Amino acid sequence: MTERRKPKSKGIVTWPEGERPRERLLQQGAQSLTDAELVAILLRVGVQGTSAVELARQILKKFGSLRALAEAPLSALLDVKGLKGAKAAQLAATMEVARRIALPDSRDRVTLKTTSEAADYLRSRLQGLPEEHFRALFMNRRGTLLEDALLTVGSVDQARPPIRLIVTRVLQANASAVILAHNHPSSAADASESDRLFTQDVFAALKPIGVKLLDHIIIGGDACFSFADSGLIDELALAT
Repeated sequence: MTERRKPKSKGIVTWPEGERPRERLLQQGAQSLTDAELVAILLRVGVQGTSAVELARQILKKFGSLRALAEAPLSALLDVKGLKGAKAAQLAATMEVARRIALPDSRDRVTLKTTSEAADYLRSRLQGLPEEHFRALFMNRRGTLLEDALLTVGSVDQARPPIRLIVTRVLQANASAVILAHNHPSSAADASESDRLFTQDVFAALKPIGVKLLDHIIIGGDACFSFADSGLIDELALAT
């Protein structure tokens, strides 16, 4: 008995030229394409039996939207059937480029003198991320940002950078002050006991070298928690 073979999906190259996403983009502009067609161009090719557009539709259906796809960790992309190696890397790189474009231009000098200014700056970098990111802002005495460093990425309580790394980066940036920051993917904007103990350890490590820990800001959803505004930084100063 002869096994019946499934009909193969026709590749995009067999489509009429006016229906191919890449050609339509070149003729009509990127704004004329659907979300799936834009993702298909990033994928370049599909997999056996599935065109790039069909694969893109499956990916968007799995994640729900372009924004959700952009916020998904690399591990989630690698779990998608047909999205391995180069394809996952291309998508992840493109989404990261888009995220960075949305950030304030690094050529502009940034000065942060209040908690609200620091929180607004950090929201654009930490809000909505699916994993915990820990950043440090290294500043001079005038409050001018010298360096914004992403130090670690991980799960809850596992994204704490080594204290020695923070001290090393302070010295490399020749900073006089530091603002610590991390996000809570759970959207809970409060400080855990682990957050308090870690902040205390950083404060104690920076004090002997004459560097001020100005704040530790936690971004959770649309809210934020400030160690400075809550009085915890002052408590650390009195205790050491």
